[in-house]
Amino acid sequence: MLSVFDMFSIGIGPSSSHTVGPMRAAHDFISQLRDLNVLDKVARIHVTLYGSLSQTGLGHGTDRAVAAGLLGYEPETVDPSFVLHALDDCARAGNMMLAGEKEIFFAREDIEFERWETLDYHPNGMRFWAFDANDDELASDTSYSVGGGFVVHEDEIDFIEAPTPSDPSESSDIPYPFTTGKELVAMCEANNLSVSELMWANETAMHSEEELRTYLLQIWHTMRRCIFAGCTSTEMILPGGLNVRRRAPKLYSEFARSDFDIFAKNADSKRPLTNPFHDKSSWVDLFALAVNEENAGGGRIVTAPTNGAAGIVPAVLNYYWWFIDGADEEGVMKFLLAASAIGYLFKRNGSISGAEVGCQGEVGSASSMASAGLCEVLGGTPAQVENAAEIGIEHHLGLTCDPIGGLVQIPCIERNALASNTAINAARMAMLSDGSHIVSLDSAIRTMKETGNDMMSKYKETSQGGLAVNVVEC
Repeated sequence: MLSVFDMFSIGIGPSSSHTVGPMRAAHDFISQLRDLNVLDKVARIHVTLYGSLSQTGLGHGTDRAVAAGLLGYEPETVDPSFVLHALDDCARAGNMMLAGEKEIFFAREDIEFERWETLDYHPNGMRFWAFDANDDELASDTSYSVGGGFVVHEDEIDFIEAPTPSDPSESSDIPYPFTTGKELVAMCEANNLSVSELMWANETAMHSEEELRTYLLQIWHTMRRCIFAGCTSTEMILPGGLNVRRRAPKLYSEFARSDFDIFAKNADSKRPLTNPFHDKSSWVDLFALAVNEENAGGGRIVTAPTNGAAGIVPAVLNYYWWFIDGADEEGVMKFLLAASAIGYLFKRNGSISGAEVGCQGEVGSASSMASAGLCEVLGGTPAQVENAAEIGIEHHLGLTCDPIGGLVQIPCIERNALASNTAINAARMAMLSDGSHIVSLDSAIRTMKETGNDMMSKYKETSQGGLAVNVVEC
């Protein structure tokens, strides 16, 4: 069973599937070369990117991320500004320091964009080859970036696909294994547990309470720092060539003057808003815009569950923190645990990959997770939490992924803001009912998966359809 440590991870922008995943895959290949004891024999490495990675890889910085991974860096700890320049530096020098210790030949063509071929397992495929001084192959690996920064290697595919949705054996070490929303609610009700309490029990079977608490608060603090960075950035134009202006710094300056400063040392989180145009939903918009502008600029981000949808959970969580009476760090942890439970169901039974099912799998799943998290901290029952999650995804079904210029900017940034307020409404609607509803979360996730399978590839993160081809001037 996936842990909250998997569902929320610290990385860099602009994309979990096109930046974070490829960097991890490249780093994994370095580890493979070490395990084979051939790292010191490598003279050249060639990487080929396929499918969606090839179609929108330049806009997502995939080649830069791969170079950083080959240099030995990981998304959790790498300086985001380093990634922006590492590829160009290596190309100019004609070499790279593989894993930071072995100098090899490097040309920009050694990271190849194969625009006409897609590998079978997933649209985000990539292949790595290592060659010695005689150009003989030393090792190779085929990897897939399947969304949310997760990487699947070809030799793992049979193992991953083996468990069935009704088989809890993959989670035998935890006290409350579940594979569907129905099972989750039933286990909560049978054991008189909230969703976050059940998740706490499962997580502490895998990690110590101290580790879990520390990690959850680290995720929370990273989200807050990301919002702060986005609100106070002095870089007014996002990179990539579309000349998209950052809006969060100007909005924050305006809001803070008339309402209150969310980053001031002793800011009163319950101070009434004085400007009728700056209601709570406007602040939620600001939180989401700040995060996604940081993501688009390649900044430090929390994958939640993807980078393209990384603004939604932080925006709704900050809504809880600033505007709900009694909000505290215990509530923050409950929020993240409940959201993680829903994210696991999407990852297991559907998809969180825009290249696989469109943006319904990214923004839709994030909105569903945020809805569940907020409903949990508002005191929702397990049935109400499941209902909130279902509302959160149902009204994003069919959402396409058609980024203009292959950049995580238009429509991605605004879409996160809209989905954040949708998540809040979903939670509140669920709280107005007793949790009973006609469409189950499991049905909605299954529908999302089937809709994604039926969706034409040009609407799934290839920038070959939709806004990406109909907006010709920016």
